[in-house]
Amino acid sequence: MDTILVSIVEDIPEIREGMRFLVNQTPGFQCLSVYDNAEDALKGLSDAPPDLAVMDIALPGGTGIECIRSLRAAGSGIQFMVFTIYEDSDQVFEALTAGASGYLLKNSPPDKIIAALKELHGGGSPMSTSIARKVVHSFRPSVDQQKLSTRESEILRLLAKGLLYKEIAEQLHISTGTVRQHIHNIYDKLHVDNRTEAINRAFGRNNPPHM
Repeated sequence: MDTILVSIVEDIPEIREGMRFLVNQTPGFQCLSVYDNAEDALKGLSDAPPDLAVMDIALPGGTGIECIRSLRAAGSGIQFMVFTIYEDSDQVFEALTAGASGYLLKNSPPDKIIAALKELHGGGSPMSTSIARKVVHSFRPSVDQQKLSTRESEILRLLAKGLLYKEIAEQLHISTGTVRQHIHNIYDKLHVDNRTEAINRAFGRNNPPHM
């Protein structure tokens, strides 16, 4: 079996060297390169691409997410795994949208890190348990959205697309007055005062309605 080449992008020396040691002492793996800043990583990963790259988010000279996005845009075939302390939803989804295939927290034990690298190389998307929960949760309708009837949810989705009351009425073959009544009910159920608040409350910033 060919050796799996790994690059590590991490600005904290202890973590960087610990990861290098872990990779090199694992049969079938070899640490190809290490970088401590985004600028060097972008150039190095372009010039000598590994099979896998373990990428921190907070780096001198940029972020790991920006680095991933730039390399993906240039057509890089590297499989990226974010390795970070950040587990808030915004960071998770920005990283995945940029092109990361895995997302692991730095408190993961060594055996989990190696298992994740093997999974990543095999075409999987390894994630820490708490991160996986966030991803799964993002695809579920919010509790607030579940309060709405089918018709109210339909009207709210049309509102989110920017349709006017008259346009919604025409599309659903109901009167404008009926649309207004439904929207009044939506605002009342969601405890909001306007369209934007209703959309954000029902769908959330990271889970917009399908257009």
